[in-house]
Amino acid sequence: MPNSEIILVSISGDDKPGVTSSITEILGKYDATILDIGQADIHHTLSLGILFKMSDNAASGHILKEVLFKCSELNVNVRFTAVTHERYNNWVGRQGKSRYIITILGKVITAKQLSVVTKAVSSQNLNIDSIKRLTGRPSLETEDENAIRSCIELSVRGELLDKNTLSAQFLAYSADMGIDISFQKDDMFRRNRRLICFDMDSTLIKTEVIDELADRAGVGEEVRAITEAAMRGEIDFSESFKKRVALLKGLDESVLQDIALNLPIMDGAERLMSILKKCGFKIAILSGGFTYFGNALKKLFDVDYVYANELEIRDGKLTGNNVGDIVDGKRKAELLRLIAQVEKIDLEQVIAVGDGANDLPMLNIAGLGIAFHAKPKVKASAQQSISTIGLDGVLYFLGFRDNHIDN
Repeated sequence: MPNSEIILVSISGDDKPGVTSSITEILGKYDATILDIGQADIHHTLSLGILFKMSDNAASGHILKEVLFKCSELNVNVRFTAVTHERYNNWVGRQGKSRYIITILGKVITAKQLSVVTKAVSSQNLNIDSIKRLTGRPSLETEDENAIRSCIELSVRGELLDKNTLSAQFLAYSADMGIDISFQKDDMFRRNRRLICFDMDSTLIKTEVIDELADRAGVGEEVRAITEAAMRGEIDFSESFKKRVALLKGLDESVLQDIALNLPIMDGAERLMSILKKCGFKIAILSGGFTYFGNALKKLFDVDYVYANELEIRDGKLTGNNVGDIVDGKRKAELLRLIAQVEKIDLEQVIAVGDGANDLPMLNIAGLGIAFHAKPKVKASAQQSISTIGLDGVLYFLGFRDNHIDN
């Protein structure tokens, strides 16, 4: 090894077929060992790097000469860099350091947004290994506002100095600059998620069903007042739930049927559910709402599990009572654990998505917990958050690319 020579070949220019095959053919002719290789194409511009080792130093001159002539023939630029054994060994030593994935998501991503994120990464002594775009290239023409999205994924490596500081910075940037920033450890669990658990109201659907029921029953103001008291911490979820359900006494079941048939589905939900089912995910709805509506979504999206609150109905009317235990935040976390056990899935392989404070227990025990269009206090307590686009933004946090999703 001490007598071997290590050389980095860097090639750039207009992308065209045959560049990589031509260069590697020359290296192969001289039995060069490839130590690393990377290639990217940005707007038809090629960037190719090949790090190789020669055991016969005499052959390196012939290789460089042939590569230079070939690159001239192909009309691309080439640069050669000698790499010392010490530098190479130091580089190899860094490969064992922790890896992280940073996902930047928004309607558009500006240079300023990217600059503050990468500066925060640098301040944590993390090095960026690669950057790739997960969404399709943006059109310069006018597009449907709901279809506009941009996502960039950074792969970084190093010994993280202070995760809390970095998370606080990312949370502040998200609030100030209108972007979502996900920070995840890049390990085998991130690439092997198998179960996703959703809240229902204001997550899978755009409404709070109990408010719609209350409006139909003529008690909308009373129910909202109880909800606000619960949000202020004056009464707990279970007590507030019982009080609100009691106000629905006498409401006809036909009202539930009408609401269930016209549930406003959250933007991006259909796209997300379709891809998750194709990829073999188990899907659960864990809701503080009602099974009547959860079962409607189960049928629509082929959901595997639904756990919510059961409204008692007698003679076609609500009695003002519920049947069984109330599904609150603690119960959601218990159910998530139970489903994971039944499916023989590690908690690190579970995703949880919700918008409310009562979703935090399940968001915090899941391998990937995502606060979706949540209030600032919920976002601050969750691992990750999405506020800029629809529910299909979850796919980008999992590393999906548009050209995989939409083909």
